[in-house]
Amino acid sequence: MDALYLVGDIFEHYVEYAHVVPKGFVRFQALLGELTDAGVPVKYIVGNHDPWHKDYFASELGVQVIYDHVVEPLHGLNVYVAHGDGLGSEAGMYPYLKPVLRHPIPVALYRGLLPSDLGMSLAKWYGRTFRSESVNEVRTRSLRHAALELLDGNPYDLVVMGHSHVAEVSVTQGGAYVNCGCWYSDRTLAVLDANGPSLKQWNGSELIDYKRLPATE
Repeated sequence: MDALYLVGDIFEHYVEYAHVVPKGFVRFQALLGELTDAGVPVKYIVGNHDPWHKDYFASELGVQVIYDHVVEPLHGLNVYVAHGDGLGSEAGMYPYLKPVLRHPIPVALYRGLLPSDLGMSLAKWYGRTFRSESVNEVRTRSLRHAALELLDGNPYDLVVMGHSHVAEVSVTQGGAYVNCGCWYSDRTLAVLDANGPSLKQWNGSELIDYKRLPATE
């Protein structure tokens, strides 16, 4: 493995305090630490469910936490990687709320006014109350459209996103769009190698090719 990119929503509402990190997922974090110890770069592009990091992942695990998007040359391709929240027509008011929710002042007020247990409980309640397990087809199409616009208007060969939680590959003359899907429910991920991008699925013992047909615009 040359590098690992996490495209957000790794946690269901992550609120890190100065001396407290959310309980759980210790083995996952240990795996990330093992990868970085072995010299594998791990880059974590935060999503709309897990943006409130401080320095734990960087200082303890060696993981680079990214709050927007990243553009990097990988296997001969110019690759744009983002979570995808705030992109596309389905976003509504979210593009205006996103900078407020991530601004240091409201984040500091949330951490300062609410003890860690209360802050995490409130975040989890919000997630349970407003989260939908159903596929949002409007969001899926909107992200695909936004990705294809990025491919047409910029020097990108590949756009990689999450957010819709629907694994897909869409190929045009401008390049390719890959959505990694949802590891939690489908165990899907994207792989980029010398043969180009592909979708894989973990079946419990090995990676297999993901069978979903390529998407069309």
